[in-house]
Amino acid sequence: MAQKRRIGRTGQNSSPPRPLDRATLEALALAYVGRFATSRAKLIAYLSRKLRERGWAPDAETPPPIEAIADRMVALRYVDDEAYAAMKSSAMQRRGLGARRITQALRYDGIGEDICEEMRPDPLARWEAAERLARRRHIGPFASERADRSAREKQLATFLRAGHDLESARTWVDASPGEYPPRPEEE
Repeated sequence: MAQKRRIGRTGQNSSPPRPLDRATLEALALAYVGRFATSRAKLIAYLSRKLRERGWAPDAETPPPIEAIADRMVALRYVDDEAYAAMKSSAMQRRGLGARRITQALRYDGIGEDICEEMRPDPLARWEAAERLARRRHIGPFASERADRSAREKQLATFLRAGHDLESARTWVDASPGEYPPRPEEE
């Protein structure tokens, strides 16, 4: 069976990429964690994708050690799921996203349920995230005029898509321009 030849950037024929061996797989993992903040599950997904693209060296007797490499990166503290979750959840809160959306993103990144629970924002942090979203989208107290029914429904949908609960969304959307909802500690 003939091998396919790929055309490189220069237009010249280039050979297909060499299959991976353990040393190359470890080098790829190290380069990845050096460049990106990541979770253990995302690192495993990356290495699996690279393995699918390039294959495993034919002279290697053992299966690819993806899990072992990921465990080694965790042991060396190059990958820390808790630190990654804290960084990601605080960044998402600063963007105005709610608790549900943050939890979804962390689960998608392979963060364990126990760590997701630790990262749930407190009521004040949820209020501040909702305020950022309202300010950015000119909703409620940040609007120039009171929204009509159609606009109000769209604003509620914006809050719900961002991961905020319905009660919080209604509080912000129903607020008149210039009227701020009470902070949680003030209640």
